[in-house]
Amino acid sequence: MTDVNYMPFAIKDCTLITRMAGISTAMNLRELQERIRICPEECLFHHFSETVIRPTFDDPEFHNDFAVWARRQLRDRVLAERLGIINPYKLDSLEELRDVVLDVLEERLSEVNHIPWAPPGQDFQFMQAVTVVFDTGITLDTPQQLCDQLPHMSLSSIYYHFVEARRRGDDKLDDFTLWLQGFGDGISPITDALRGVEFYFVSLWELQKRLVSAVKTALPECAHD
Repeated sequence: MTDVNYMPFAIKDCTLITRMAGISTAMNLRELQERIRICPEECLFHHFSETVIRPTFDDPEFHNDFAVWARRQLRDRVLAERLGIINPYKLDSLEELRDVVLDVLEERLSEVNHIPWAPPGQDFQFMQAVTVVFDTGITLDTPQQLCDQLPHMSLSSIYYHFVEARRRGDDKLDDFTLWLQGFGDGISPITDALRGVEFYFVSLWELQKRLVSAVKTALPECAHD
């Protein structure tokens, strides 16, 4: 592998600090639509993308908070399934995500005979979060070391470097791919393998397994591990 633009890779970890988003809660489907229309982008990101890192999120079927609330509190499985198949990482921006969600809600409102309400005390609370990042003290110098370290990284490190990273650059790439590109064209089998890893609809534990498998398959030096 040719060293084109090599820099050591510093493994980071992270945690979330959540707070109320500063808008009223929603008790029914119409209010949900109205609040989503005006909520901050950070709120949309939290309820669609940061659920995977929250220890309190435990729904195996739906991966965003709106779908979970529609299923559990509004008792509307049709709406939950429509919201649940939205992948925010397939869209160009959070504003496009907002438009897609609003279209789904508007369509559902046109279909129902009465507006679904949540039980008292089960209103949807709009939240947003700040990501606190800290250094683990571990650095990587070679792709082989990435292969060695991936099985031992914390799930929050996996989230930070492979999922959350896509918000930090216009190219929407994960941190591992960006770093590996510095080793030149000879590393393309690994970067291609990482690009092929689907991540949104799986747990972080499953994502870690997929990443380990992808890198081991693409990097012959790892095949014996």
